[in-house]
Amino acid sequence: MTVGSEVEGADALLTVDELAAAVGLTVRTTRYYASLGLLPPPLKRGRVAYYDSAHRARLELVRALQEHGFTLQAIERYVASVPATAGVEELAMQRAMLTSWTSQAPEELDRAGLDARAGRALSDEDLGLLERLALLDPVPGGTDGTGGRYRAMPNLQIGLDLLALDVPPESVGAAGDAIARHMTSLVEELTDILRSGLLAPYRRGELGPGEAERIERELPQLRRLTLEAVVAGFQRAANAVITRSLARD
Repeated sequence: MTVGSEVEGADALLTVDELAAAVGLTVRTTRYYASLGLLPPPLKRGRVAYYDSAHRARLELVRALQEHGFTLQAIERYVASVPATAGVEELAMQRAMLTSWTSQAPEELDRAGLDARAGRALSDEDLGLLERLALLDPVPGGTDGTGGRYRAMPNLQIGLDLLALDVPPESVGAAGDAIARHMTSLVEELTDILRSGLLAPYRRGELGPGEAERIERELPQLRRLTLEAVVAGFQRAANAVITRSLARD
């Protein structure tokens, strides 16, 4: 759903059943989220409670956080940080910024499925290294008699290819730690830039619905260009290190 479509339906009032159906949640879950304060109080018309487009946009934000694997406590903290006065456009932009940067969702596999994916029996050490590389997450309480279940990231094959190389596992793990550390720092800085450049203008009232829709539409392209820029930047930095090393030698 685009920002524009949400604005067009701004005057529509929904019952809790209609709200739940519109967002793809059960009525029970919707009521539970509301009881936690994740939704503002409904609009009362007599004895009937109604929800407007702002309620729906906020609930869609909650669902986006849920799909990202946030715990309920983390969702409560995030939603509490969103101004109560946030309009449909800002909430839609918040949700758009939470959209996954990967085109594939994680896949749940058991031990046998992982072995089949690798083409061999993976050792406990192999699994531990894949977890360290953040390519594999154990599913809590997922024991099924075959060694448990795991959430395999879309780029799991990278880790499996690394395991096939004659490189000390500790070196692979250390490299993964370094990448994760620097990537986390980079992503946090880029996210701050996006928030100050995209969300802050909403709060200052500088952007209208049409501009909001344009930005949301262009976010996927921005993600692609950012990923390409990160790869190009790494290549340029690596070449610079090699050049300095050769100069010293």
